[in-house]
Amino acid sequence: MTTRTERGAATDRAPMWKFFVYSAVGVLMFFVPVTLGGRSTIPLDHVVSWLREAVPAVLPWYALALILAGAVQPWVTGSWRRSTTDLVFSVARVVGLVVGVMLVLGIGPAWLFADGMGPFLLNSLVIPVGLLVPIGAIFLALLTGYGLMEFIGVLARPVMRPVFRTPGRSAIDAVASFVGSYSLALLITNRVYLEGKYSRREAMVVATGFSTVSATFMIVVANALDLMQHWSLYFWSTLLITFLVTAVTVRIPPLGRMPDATAPGVEARPERDVEGSRLAAAWGEARHTVAADPGIGRVVGSTFVDGVKMAMAILPSILSIGLLGLVLAEYTPLFDWLGYLFYPITWALQIPEPLLVAKAAALGVSEMFLPAALVAGSAMSVKYVVGVVCVSQVIFFSAMVPSLVGTQIPVSIPRLLLIWFERVCLSLVIAIPVGLLLF
Repeated sequence: MTTRTERGAATDRAPMWKFFVYSAVGVLMFFVPVTLGGRSTIPLDHVVSWLREAVPAVLPWYALALILAGAVQPWVTGSWRRSTTDLVFSVARVVGLVVGVMLVLGIGPAWLFADGMGPFLLNSLVIPVGLLVPIGAIFLALLTGYGLMEFIGVLARPVMRPVFRTPGRSAIDAVASFVGSYSLALLITNRVYLEGKYSRREAMVVATGFSTVSATFMIVVANALDLMQHWSLYFWSTLLITFLVTAVTVRIPPLGRMPDATAPGVEARPERDVEGSRLAAAWGEARHTVAADPGIGRVVGSTFVDGVKMAMAILPSILSIGLLGLVLAEYTPLFDWLGYLFYPITWALQIPEPLLVAKAAALGVSEMFLPAALVAGSAMSVKYVVGVVCVSQVIFFSAMVPSLVGTQIPVSIPRLLLIWFERVCLSLVIAIPVGLLLF
């Protein structure tokens, strides 16, 4: 049996070069934009883009293989029996497999192959996410396994705990989503939750409060809305508004009333109180993590397997739930009706074209790009507000919700919809005055 003295000695002998080297590689891959071929983005995105260009003919079949495995998995393991939500999403995966087969083989109704429908889901979401999550998981091991989360967690706790009611280590999640991807941020969140370092409530706060689209996706939105000339203003104000909305939603139902229970069968590992120097405490937490390192092979292998499993869960759901949202948006008046939920806010705050802004806000729940297309010809204040809200809403069913369902974090669709409604209302209340003031 290992004594406390022996554990302390092991911590003192921890090879801290791993903290610096491995963490630096993780930070570089996720957070440092690099310009290659005239395109500036994080190295991980460059890797994915290179693969898409190198073997484009193989990737649809690769994605289909992951979709097949993901559609079969809940029926083989019996996980479909756990709850009604699990059953619904297990059926959705099978539907996603059918859609995936039709798209890859080029068979099916003409509407499925229309612009903005099946090909959009396959080429703009399924294939990139299918590459990004497993490859990102490899580098994620370096970011989360060698003390950086613990080090940042101790330093960021005075901000994260009182403002967002989450551990300091959630600061890494917040940055990862904005700079990297919601799918990678959710992969981090799921892993930390399964390690007992997040409670269920904290994991849901992080997932629904920070795991929004990345800066790369925001550039696409800004281009569509002619906001690139105001890029810095748009980016930083959107980040601030997103986090302000999160600071409110964590204090009201349903997030405010969720229990602080850990994952089933997992022992809670809360952050410890700091005594004395915060920097020294942060360094001590990092040393302890490095000392417990089981080896780079095991760490990377474990996160890679998690990434593949998560991709298997996400991809078929994107093709079923995402397609349903796009069909409802294109062929039914559902989002016109939902827009009236937000019309009192847009009318009262006197934004130009209040009904159009309200409809765009409602439309974002299906796919976050759709609102931008709806208001592309509107006034600049309208485009700014919609550009902010489609990011700060966080929750959308074409990709974010399937990604969240692909984790082991318990998910309730009615609760997600309520959180989405709250976030859209709060985002409009904050963004409209800012947009009218700036434009």
